[in-house]
Amino acid sequence: MQRKAYVSGVAALLAALLAGCTGGSDDGGTADNSNPGDTGTAAAEAQPGRYRTLPEPCGAVSQETLDSLLPGIRQLTDEEQRENAYAGDPTQTFDTDRKVGCRWKVESTEATDHLLVDFERVVSYDNAVSDDSEAESLFATREEAADLPEPTVSATESESESESVSPSDSASQSSSPSTASPSTSPSGSSAADPSSSASSSPSATPSDLQPRLLDGLGDEAFLDDVLSSAGSTARQRTVTVAFRTSNVIVTIQYEEQPATVGIVPDSKEMQDRAQKLASQLADSLAD
Repeated sequence: MQRKAYVSGVAALLAALLAGCTGGSDDGGTADNSNPGDTGTAAAEAQPGRYRTLPEPCGAVSQETLDSLLPGIRQLTDEEQRENAYAGDPTQTFDTDRKVGCRWKVESTEATDHLLVDFERVVSYDNAVSDDSEAESLFATREEAADLPEPTVSATESESESESVSPSDSASQSSSPSTASPSTSPSGSSAADPSSSASSSPSATPSDLQPRLLDGLGDEAFLDDVLSSAGSTARQRTVTVAFRTSNVIVTIQYEEQPATVGIVPDSKEMQDRAQKLASQLADSLAD
């Protein structure tokens, strides 16, 4: 009878100790198995980018497009040379899932043309930053490095601003001394007229062909246009179109150097060709 009572007392003591260890404190404190400061919701991880692979770059440009960008290809009479010209040369890469590219070069009697197409898939290694955000940041850095000029005000916008001037402002302007008016050249054109100076320079580029941001191409895009300085050789023009679609950045670099000194590659023609290729590549990525 005494042994049974002793066992019951030990059991009661263990139960009391166990309750003290697992139960909450009287002042509303948390249990030992809870994490202080735990809000009950885990931080959401950033979403991965849309693209997990990249296209085969040398096969991304059609023969028809290469004929347009590299006119000398059609002048190649040797079939093997022509096939090699169409095939292009892959750029060196250490990870084809992250970065791939292809180069083409064709010489003709009129000019030497180069084309580079580069695909880069951006991956974020920060769980709090998405692949798209990382790609957006990288693209912004490259856009800044391109040092695009500030957008110029078009003639239409200038006329609209002039029409919005109040009558009182017009009156004050008309009452200003006549000496403030711009002088005119012997030909009768205003010396302050920018169009007169632009037309006198064969290398002047119209404002709508200046390096600029592009609309309607991927998530964001820009175009750069650089003409080499005059020298003993013909001037080379390099047109670059870059755009971002989700976590993939595509760069097109199109160069032309005429065979004859004094001939300047046509800016509009080269820009149109490069933008057309960029649109084709953007469409292929969207499929």
